[in-house]
Amino acid sequence: MELEQTFKQVKAASKYLASITEDQRNDILRAVADAIISNKDEILQANAADLSRMERSNPLYDRLMLTEKRLGDIASDMRNVASLPTPLGHISKERTLPNGLYLRRVSVPFGVVGIIYEARPNVTYDVFSLCFKSGNACILKGGRDADASNRKGVAIIQEVLAQHNIPKEVVTLLPATHEATGEMLNAVGYIDLCIPRGGKKLIQFVRDTARIPVIETGAGVVNTYFDEQGDMEKGKAIINNAKTRRVSVCNALDCLIVHEARLDDLATLVAPLQDSHVKLYADELAYAKLSGNYPPTLLLHADENTFGTEFMDYAMGIKTVSSLDEALSHIAQYGSGHSESIITEDEGNAARFQRDVDAACVYVNAPTSFTDGAQFGLGAEIGISTQKLGPRGPMALEELTTYKWLINGNGQIRK
Repeated sequence: MELEQTFKQVKAASKYLASITEDQRNDILRAVADAIISNKDEILQANAADLSRMERSNPLYDRLMLTEKRLGDIASDMRNVASLPTPLGHISKERTLPNGLYLRRVSVPFGVVGIIYEARPNVTYDVFSLCFKSGNACILKGGRDADASNRKGVAIIQEVLAQHNIPKEVVTLLPATHEATGEMLNAVGYIDLCIPRGGKKLIQFVRDTARIPVIETGAGVVNTYFDEQGDMEKGKAIINNAKTRRVSVCNALDCLIVHEARLDDLATLVAPLQDSHVKLYADELAYAKLSGNYPPTLLLHADENTFGTEFMDYAMGIKTVSSLDEALSHIAQYGSGHSESIITEDEGNAARFQRDVDAACVYVNAPTSFTDGAQFGLGAEIGISTQKLGPRGPMALEELTTYKWLINGNGQIRK
């Protein structure tokens, strides 16, 4: 492997992190946050170079774009991570056996965490802050689209690490090549855990190719069900926020499911979406109700590709159902297990929806846009896990630790 020496250096650097105190970790994270702000012009210049190579119509453009406000939010999230309690050294189980052996199960870092991500330069900072706080070194494999932004970000982080006498290899960015991805996914003995951040094709490739452990962060095909007992004012605000707040993120709304008894309210329910020029791909019943009540250039017929699509754009499907059962069936068939929501004033329907929907995050009368580590009070996130084995939902500090058993004896032997 051409990158084997790089992997060895990161592995060695990960061992060094055990000697750093919690106060040192927090001071360094705050110093990096300050450096992001003081170097914002250089970061934005690098990002502008990346953006110049991508069409504005590309759904990834918004994910790729950094702004002064977004850099401010990134720095704020990093300071927030620094303020959180350490996830290390927590005793989750403790007992003394009849033979006198004293057992503790204690949280520890994984060691080296690898992240593969696409046009998301913010991930560079989020991953570093969470990995560093949890005692992990990180190997980053970004996409070509964001390479200049990622390299500038890592250079700034490594400069702060050097100022504090920390090996710069604790955060390492690989070349933005397919060959580097292949080597990373085969770095057995060097990378303890791999987390892909990206679209369905990337995640499937990582899952099917990796010889190292993987936590799957699935694509977000997100539905919201407007129930027969849904409140109109809540519904308008929730649907608009879930769809238009930021269309390129994985928690953005992809399909509005509406009870047929509320079709007469549908035009009012989706009216705010017109301001953002959201295209609606409606089934026949919904299309008939919206025809003449929604801009014709933005109203289209749903087809076999509408439902189950993660749009990442100002576009959304509309599905009409006759019951909660049918809504649940639609979600089971087309959802990705990421985030789902119901808008209803019926407590029984709300409780059943939350019980029966198989997703990492299930909402009642709130938009799926809240599926975010920072919004959940976790500081930041390294991804949204849609798998069931291990962490599920927003992954932050606690999810970046494993555990080991510590056993203290006094000469006992096993008979």
